[in-house]
Amino acid sequence: MNYRNFSLALCALSLTACGDTVYDPRGVEKSETLLSVSATGQADMRPDEARFQAGVQNWARNAADASAETQQDIDAIVAALRELGVAEEDIQTSAVNVQRIDWGDRRGQFQAFNTLTVRVRDIEKAGAAVTAVTGVGANIVSGPELRLSDPEAAANTAYSNAYAAALARAEAYAQAAGMEVSRVLYIRDAGGSQGGRYFSGAQATAVDAASYSRTPPPPVAPPPPVNLAIAPEEQAGVSATIMPGQTTSAVTVQVDFALVEQ
Repeated sequence: MNYRNFSLALCALSLTACGDTVYDPRGVEKSETLLSVSATGQADMRPDEARFQAGVQNWARNAADASAETQQDIDAIVAALRELGVAEEDIQTSAVNVQRIDWGDRRGQFQAFNTLTVRVRDIEKAGAAVTAVTGVGANIVSGPELRLSDPEAAANTAYSNAYAAALARAEAYAQAAGMEVSRVLYIRDAGGSQGGRYFSGAQATAVDAASYSRTPPPPVAPPPPVNLAIAPEEQAGVSATIMPGQTTSAVTVQVDFALVEQ
């Protein structure tokens, strides 16, 4: 037998030996049926911290006076927050601006504003913090944004619920078709949202892109912040009650199951 005939014989033998196996990039064997399931899971948790912005804006005949007055007010705001137990690392400058006004009744004057982003780790003190800053001169308040200090714990609970929902759905499909779930072929984190924040899922691999036509859910746009410009004469009467409620984490998973005949 020459080399060419030997090669043909070997190829024929290999095909005969592997005749029951069909290569599928998704991992499905010949005796199995592919079932693709997309499911959502949720977890509700009470927010335990708050973030808000507090600042001041002032006007004066020159930039130096406007800046100096604004800095004095910011110093008072920081002192009030520190008195409530807010740590220095939880108070961050978010914007500083000085500009000349060339329109309206204040034309020719200078406006200065300075805003801080404040993180209150004890949500029970969030209302008191807002009340305190307005009481010492803050006339710009935005927020609060109620958050979880450990968002991963909530997300993990939601993912566990999502997978359980996917498995339950797959078992329902299999039972209706007279089959049973044999194994899991593919799991993909499709992302989700927590409150007003969106977090993306896992990126599809080259095999995923070639084998599946899947689009992750669109980002969830956070609601616009509430900005309150408070007139000086109204600041003394401002108080805030913060109701934490619950924050929902909702995630989606995509799971491929292999079904076999019962």
